[in-house]
Amino acid sequence: MSGPFEAGPGELARGPEDLTRGLEALAPAVPAEPPRPWPAGAATGIGSLPGTDIAEAVKTVLGELPDLPYLPELPGRGPGAEIIGRSAGFLVDLPVELYAARWRVAARRGRDLRRTADLLERDLDQLTEQADGYAGPLKIQCAGPWTLAASLDLPIGGAVLRDPGAVRELTASLAEGLAAHVAEVSRRVPGARLLLQLDEPSLPAVLAGRVPTESGFGTLRPVEPVTVVEALETVIGAAGVPVVAHCCAANAPIELFRSAGAVAVALDLALATDLDQIGEAIDAGVGLFAGAVPAGATPPTSARVAAGVRDLWNKLGFPLADLPDRVVITSACGLAGASPARAREIMKVSREAAERLLDEARS
Repeated sequence: MSGPFEAGPGELARGPEDLTRGLEALAPAVPAEPPRPWPAGAATGIGSLPGTDIAEAVKTVLGELPDLPYLPELPGRGPGAEIIGRSAGFLVDLPVELYAARWRVAARRGRDLRRTADLLERDLDQLTEQADGYAGPLKIQCAGPWTLAASLDLPIGGAVLRDPGAVRELTASLAEGLAAHVAEVSRRVPGARLLLQLDEPSLPAVLAGRVPTESGFGTLRPVEPVTVVEALETVIGAAGVPVVAHCCAANAPIELFRSAGAVAVALDLALATDLDQIGEAIDAGVGLFAGAVPAGATPPTSARVAAGVRDLWNKLGFPLADLPDRVVITSACGLAGASPARAREIMKVSREAAERLLDEARS
């Protein structure tokens, strides 16, 4: 009788190495990691810029952040240009209006929504003109369902967040509206590979039960994580493009963003203290939009910014060679409060820091 590795009649002799190779051949192939929806060594901005000149803002972004430009937002133009009004303008069959300096659900479309739509149309016209012939990644932004639910009021008063049925309606409406917005931007800039950023600065308060009631004397009950993820999944799934989840507040729910399907998380690094959550997300393939350049102060040098991001990466325990592919450098938050010159300087520092890190990783 032949031994386990001895040739039997009519067989070729097979050793342990042959058996190992045979088992490896039968094992399913490990799929290659999908390419990132941004180039290695990229920098971008969070969204808002100072001023009221959208033509100049688009020109600045395309010039200073050529690897990952974005459609800028100019809240200085007033209601309908700031994050809540602009984002509420994407809602389908759920009109809103301004009342006592707050946005609330309305019975019908009115002049506030017409103004919001007009501002967006101007933005898209400038993007169409100045990005003519552009081919590459392009980021657009919108408030996420939970920040909208915490910021929009019901007609009878109080945040939409207080009514679970209203939240579901808002989520479905936002999902439909963002899908249409993505399609419109794709039509206007056909060479663009779109990336959608969902801004959720209010989500930590939603999860912790810190959103105030209408009277201001109490707070709304916290929302369960599973419910949060379901709403985010609805919007992310409808968008049809990769989604970055942005939260510049403390205690950003990174794990929930990852569970909902975000390809990256955008964080203010000064507030991102839970390194375990960040490391687990990166280990699972999620990218990091590192808010490494302070938005409200004189920016540090690009060398200092690069060193800070590199130090964080080393603490997380990942190879330096992987950093440029997985990390995008950004300002810590929006730049609406900066001067135009300072905003441009912050964008330049972000770009140069990303280039430094790319050079270091390749050397």
